[in-house]
Amino acid sequence: MRADRLKKEVFVLEGQIIKALSGFYYVYSDGKTYQTRARGNFRKRKLTPLVGDDVVFQADNTTDGYILEILPRENELVRPQIANIDIAILVFSATEPTFSTNLADRFLVAIEKEDITPVICISKMDIASENEQTAAQQAKEVYEAVGYEVFLTNQEVDQDALLELVNGRVAVIAGQSGVGKSTLLNQLNPELTLSTAEISNALGRGRHTTRHVELLPIGEGFIADTPGFSSIDYDDLLPENLQFCFPEIEDRRSGCKFRGCLHENEPACAVKTAVAEKEIAHFRYDDYLQILTELKNRKPRY
Repeated sequence: MRADRLKKEVFVLEGQIIKALSGFYYVYSDGKTYQTRARGNFRKRKLTPLVGDDVVFQADNTTDGYILEILPRENELVRPQIANIDIAILVFSATEPTFSTNLADRFLVAIEKEDITPVICISKMDIASENEQTAAQQAKEVYEAVGYEVFLTNQEVDQDALLELVNGRVAVIAGQSGVGKSTLLNQLNPELTLSTAEISNALGRGRHTTRHVELLPIGEGFIADTPGFSSIDYDDLLPENLQFCFPEIEDRRSGCKFRGCLHENEPACAVKTAVAEKEIAHFRYDDYLQILTELKNRKPRY
């Protein structure tokens, strides 16, 4: 028998990481999922593969592959750690916990700065009080006027509309713990049967039921189920770039007298005029100023 016939045939393929767990990376390629590890030189080069990464890998079977190269990323989120996201479904609840426009705006900034298309989903409308329902409806009108797509959901969601958004795309679903992310995913794909947890009355928030980031098949696309989180960092966002994360502010910046206007204390500011004339929602402008102050007061990191 010829010696070369004894050698295993090794294939070099391209695929996308759909799960990272315990040092293994599960890469989806041409209808199959391969269990792989990262080459040792990745650590030396300070490179870490992320869920969502497009990669080049080698494998002679589906359980013993190695990632050779991480292809250039379109974008990257820190919380959750995931790359190459097309759309972000930001889930908030009308009640338990009560919907917060401030928190919503902070999530939107984190998504906008990565050039990811955000979609807002406000859950638990069926168990919210009348005042909470009214607040959610008013917020919906404001965000839709800005240009965002907004869903108000009960225990049943508009599955066709959400599936249409996800088809052919990679989406991330994110929000505070306990707002119903896993419940929403289970409704979109009942075969997932993801773990859900009730709100902890003592903490006033949900228990974390998701332990790792994973791309899950939903319709003709993927959605990342991500661990619940409620804090957002803007380490790489400069104060002068915050305005680009608020579409209604960016649209009016050209009308300001000063080119470097931050729409804070400057005279002849088109944004402040729009706020006064109620063309920009006051809570959106207040949140912009709050985040701007935080960015300006941020301590430098070395």
